[in-house]
Amino acid sequence: MDSVDLQVLRSAEQWLREGRGVVLATVTETWGSSPRPPGAMLAVREDGLVAGSVSGGCVEDDLIDKVRSRSLAVDRPETTIYGISKEDAQRFGLPCGGRLQLVLEPVRDAASISGVLAAIDRHELVARTLDMRSGRAVLDPASRRDTLSFDGERLVTIHGPRWRLLVIGAGQLSKYVAQMAQALDYEVTVCDPREEYALTWDVPGARLDRGMPDDVVVALQLDSHSAVVAVTHDPKLDDLALIEALKSPAFYVGALGSRLNTQKRRERLAQFDLSADELARLHGPVGLRIGSKTPPEIAVAILAEITAVRHGVQLSTVGDKTLDPPATATVCR
Repeated sequence: MDSVDLQVLRSAEQWLREGRGVVLATVTETWGSSPRPPGAMLAVREDGLVAGSVSGGCVEDDLIDKVRSRSLAVDRPETTIYGISKEDAQRFGLPCGGRLQLVLEPVRDAASISGVLAAIDRHELVARTLDMRSGRAVLDPASRRDTLSFDGERLVTIHGPRWRLLVIGAGQLSKYVAQMAQALDYEVTVCDPREEYALTWDVPGARLDRGMPDDVVVALQLDSHSAVVAVTHDPKLDDLALIEALKSPAFYVGALGSRLNTQKRRERLAQFDLSADELARLHGPVGLRIGSKTPPEIAVAILAEITAVRHGVQLSTVGDKTLDPPATATVCR
């Protein structure tokens, strides 16, 4: 889950422990254009204070008014739809023709929220199942294949880091990549066996592994929800990770470097047991071309490309890597 929805749960837990009433709104389905995806959450305190967003528009204002007036989701969960008509879509700030369905849950017990947060802190995935009739919520282990589901009687939401990012190198750039990636729903592991870099690693929530890169890649058992980016500029480290990562199901494998260094890297990797198709999976020079110069800007470019690949956005040729359809974004150097 992304950092916005994580903050929703943390705010809801705090308010419940303070003895406040809380209504948790979850987007369960969208039609047409919608600002927030299924699973997005909003917590509304009984006095109208809010955390999170389900629309980015006037839906929140309407929900606040109804929670304050106790006109919905008072005793048990309810379902509501915004934007049924063109007029409603415009009234509630939704794109023309857009609709979204919400489940509104009056949360009575902080335990089910606390259990979710505890699992997230342990880097575990958890499924929270809400019974619409009783309002009771139970928690079960989940996998990265699980997704939100709602059949009118039960709402199952998945919480925790559903995506993983392995960063090779614990330098300054890696710190920005790790910080930003955690806000984008990634569980971040940073690999660097070099003592001089490992001793200065200080990014909360991002695990540091001192093992050799190829061993770390194999141990992580990368899947289709995993990404790898190598940023040390040291072939002895980067190449070890890339050889194993390119053979894995990871959806993204990239390495920092100029066009010349990238070409040399491809030539080196071709000497190992990698097929042409596996070599072709390597993203490099890594990142979208947005004129990046500083480490934070380069981190943005890297994560922008990873995000585009994750969402199936087509990129042009490796040498250019602008978005297709054309956009102004371009790759860092």
